[in-house]
Amino acid sequence: QVQLVESGGGLVQAGGSLRLSCAASGRTFSTYGVGWFRQVPGKERNFVGAISKSGGSSAYADSVKGRFTISRDNTGNTVYLQMNSLKVEDTAVYYCAASTTGWGWGSMHTSGYQYWGQGTQVTVSS
Repeated sequence: QVQLVESGGGLVQAGGSLRLSCAASGRTFSTYGVGWFRQVPGKERNFVGAISKSGGSSAYADSVKGRFTISRDNTGNTVYLQMNSLKVEDTAVYYCAASTTGWGWGSMHTSGYQYWGQGTQVTVSS
């Protein structure tokens, strides 16, 4: 089992940048794929990006491609979401999630993840 804690959220102006961190407990973090999702009130939780266990594969939602980058430090048990050129529509609660299953379809869907963090709020002002 793994526990996840997100940090780094906050208020930023449009065009700015933020880096979110997802810190994981446990010694086997390198055996988990990690995804980032976001959710606004009243709407479903949507895929943002994901990274494979080794960090060799990654995927992004079309809406963030070219602006967001996921990386991971398995030694430090942390996954990062670097968000650049932020837009007002990026405002949401951002969640990281961990999965024990292999890279594939499930990596881009909430149903593919077994463990979730509590979320961190990102607000982008105009």
